[in-house]
Amino acid sequence: MSTPEFTSNRDNFCYRHPDRQSFVLCQRCLRTICPECQTPAPVGVICPECMQEQRKNRTPAQKRAERRWGGGGSIAAARSGKPVVTYALLAITSFIGLLQLIPVLGPQITDALLFAAPYLYPSISPYPFEPWRLLTAVFVHGGFVHLALNMLALWMLGQSLEPMLGRARYLSLYLISGLGGSVMVAVLAPTTATVGASGAVFGLMAALLIIGRHIGANVTGILVILGINFAFGFFVGGIAWQAHLGGAIVGALIAFIYTRTKRREQRIWQIVLLAVTVVALLLVVFLVPPLILLS
Repeated sequence: MSTPEFTSNRDNFCYRHPDRQSFVLCQRCLRTICPECQTPAPVGVICPECMQEQRKNRTPAQKRAERRWGGGGSIAAARSGKPVVTYALLAITSFIGLLQLIPVLGPQITDALLFAAPYLYPSISPYPFEPWRLLTAVFVHGGFVHLALNMLALWMLGQSLEPMLGRARYLSLYLISGLGGSVMVAVLAPTTATVGASGAVFGLMAALLIIGRHIGANVTGILVILGINFAFGFFVGGIAWQAHLGGAIVGALIAFIYTRTKRREQRIWQIVLLAVTVVALLLVVFLVPPLILLS
């Protein structure tokens, strides 16, 4: 029960609703606000007046982003949600990665999910036809460090990209980029087995670069990071740089499609272009590597 001293102190009541007691302060102006007046912020909550002031002080790049990606309302709504797809991908991939650490069971999981081009061509190889490996390789890794680095990158990139693109487009970007990585491995190194989410992660990095450039943001940092990570694959053994290259190319292509078909009336064209991209990748992977293997 509130004491008389508490109830007589107006600082213990919401400044917008004087009849509502609260113990929560706006992180900016430090005034008391009730749950109805609270807007989640990176740290704590802020009041409606501070939120309004924050929107007035947006940078030119932020304003261009809102105009080009469907208006301020939709972006604000998207950013208020959690990156559920990113969390799901992290959970699934990490769970499989932990299973891979179990003796006996781990190698069996890796062998069942890794990608190698001969699994696509049973007529010219001793392996069964298992095309799903083009995608399942994204969920298995070559060790704890490999898993940790990819999951850290996925978490960091997903925080920005998923709210901006929406869950369906973000998931499509991730999976098709992973497919692109496997296709490039099959084309450039058809006898190499590969595992890891690196192709999908490089697709996210390339997409962030393209979208950032489109909205007028400073993308120099992203470009440097992408270049360093790509070059790293040439100097360290056991890294399938082909998957990095394929994922980055496909991720950039999908981001370009998104930037050119972002309006609601262009949604059908966006779906058609994504489908064409997937079909093109499948045609390449089923037609080109057999010519290399038979040569």
